[in-house]
Amino acid sequence: RSVLRTLGAARDLDVQLAELARHSLTLPESERAAVEPLRARLESERCRARARMIRALDSEPTRRWLETLTAASAAAPSAAGAFGERAMVVMPERVRRRFRKLRKSVRRLRSNSPMEDYHLVRRRAKQLRYAIESGALIFGKPAEDELKALRRLQDELGAHQDAYMARNRLAALAADPANELPAGTLFLMGRLAERHSTTTAQARKSLTRSWRKVRGQRWRALRSRLGELLDNARQGSSAVIAEPVPAASAPTLAAGYPHPAPEPQPHPLEH
Repeated sequence: RSVLRTLGAARDLDVQLAELARHSLTLPESERAAVEPLRARLESERCRARARMIRALDSEPTRRWLETLTAASAAAPSAAGAFGERAMVVMPERVRRRFRKLRKSVRRLRSNSPMEDYHLVRRRAKQLRYAIESGALIFGKPAEDELKALRRLQDELGAHQDAYMARNRLAALAADPANELPAGTLFLMGRLAERHSTTTAQARKSLTRSWRKVRGQRWRALRSRLGELLDNARQGSSAVIAEPVPAASAPTLAAGYPHPAPEPQPHPLEH
C-alpha cells in the first residue's frame, strides 16, 4: 500500500501540472505571469514526491514482493485438466460477485456523498474490470461490450477524483501563510479551484448515465453468457464423476466379495 500511495501522489502532481499548462494556454498573455509561481511550487512538490516514489520502488520489501510475485507466476498451473475445469466455475462466479459489490456501492451514493464513497465505487469498478478481463477470451463479445462501459465509468470517476484532489491542493496552498504567493497567483488559484469544482459536479451528474450503461443491456448479455459457462462446466464435471467403472476392471473390484460387487454410485460435485 505504501508503494501505491507514493505512486498516486506523484501521479496527482503530474495531472495537476498538465492541467495547469492547459489552462495557462487559455489565458491572455498579460495573465500568464501569474501561473509561474504556482507552477514552480507544484514542480517542487513533484520532485519530492518522485523521490519518495523511487525510494519506495527500490526498497527491500518491494523487491521481495516482486520476487514472490514472479515466482508465483512461474509456478502457476496449466489451464488444462482439473484446474481448467475449476476455473470455468470460479471465473464466472467471481465476475458476478464483483458486480454485486459494485452495484451495492453505487446504490449508496447520494448527491452529497463524500469522496471516499466515490473512491470505493471506482475501486470496485476496477476490480470488476480486472475480473472480466481475466476471462475475456472465454466470455466473448459480451465481455468486450461491458468492458467499454466500465472504462467510461472509470474515466469519469477518475476525472472526478483528479479535480477533487487538485482543488484540495490549491486550497491548502492558499491557506498556508508561508506560501509567499503573489496576489495575482492567489486569484488565479481561486479561479482554478472553481473550475475543478465544476468538473466534480459534472462528473457526479454523468455518473448515473454511465452506470446505467454498465448495468443495462451489456450486463444482461454478459450475465447470460456467464450462466451458460457455469451450466456447461457443472454438467461436464457431473458427467465425469458419474462415469461408470469399465467392465474390464470389474473382477478386480469384485475380489473378496461373496456376491457381485456393488454398482458405483455417482456423487454430485459440490460447489
